[in-house]
Amino acid sequence: MLTHFLLMYQNDPVIFKYRCRAVGFNVVYILQMRQFVTCQTEVESMIKAIIFDFDGTILETELPDYSSWNEIYVEHGAELPLSVWGQFIGTTAGGFDPYGYLEQVIGQTINSDEIRSRRRKRYEQLVLQEAVMPGIESLIREARMNGLKVGLATSSSRQWVEGHLTRLRLLEQFDCILTSDHVVRVKPDPELYIRALAALGVEGREAFAIEDSPNGSRAAKRAGMYCIVVPNTLTKQLAFDPVDATYDCLEGKNLAAILADLGQDKEKA
Repeated sequence: MLTHFLLMYQNDPVIFKYRCRAVGFNVVYILQMRQFVTCQTEVESMIKAIIFDFDGTILETELPDYSSWNEIYVEHGAELPLSVWGQFIGTTAGGFDPYGYLEQVIGQTINSDEIRSRRRKRYEQLVLQEAVMPGIESLIREARMNGLKVGLATSSSRQWVEGHLTRLRLLEQFDCILTSDHVVRVKPDPELYIRALAALGVEGREAFAIEDSPNGSRAAKRAGMYCIVVPNTLTKQLAFDPVDATYDCLEGKNLAAILADLGQDKEKA
């Protein structure tokens, strides 16, 4: 009711104040709220796209990845600290050498070829047990129903991402998919998001990203986008740069509520 009232009378200050008194609204409070609603509707009208991260956002692959490696470390009487692993979540695996780090920790040489094959098999086994993260499918459906474009930008390979999207029956839901195969630099560099924005034909201020990691959210903000963080089991223990909104889970979050949060955060910025 309040939002409708503000939008109806906000362009005529005389009638606005008269109607406030007539219905018993506090004029000062309503004037403050008018600024928020105007900001909120501006955000809603200019958002044209959502771009999703994949690993840890659409599908929980990051905990299985860490768990499969930590199992290897435990076999060798060691442990893989999350403080070390977490620095590389959301970016290329080339930034961290888990074989070299294990050798450094235990002080001896390991059979990396044997570990590589066994660890990868265990990782894929764990990932196949995972379903789509809560709230993702409903948000994609709602976005498309409201005419928003839907993209995906991930530091993972095209084969990995499209294989799982096909299995999850989500592949056709995306207007563009940008992976590590398409760029020179992955997250936290903004190149993935910049290319995704171009593929969708929108500007950074016309889109928001859904991310789960500090590297991913940093990339989205560097591309000039709004960014919503939904941290997973691992990344919620990490430090994030400022973002536009943070949710524990997307389940129960509809598009209107998300756009409202973006409008409120924009007002505070």
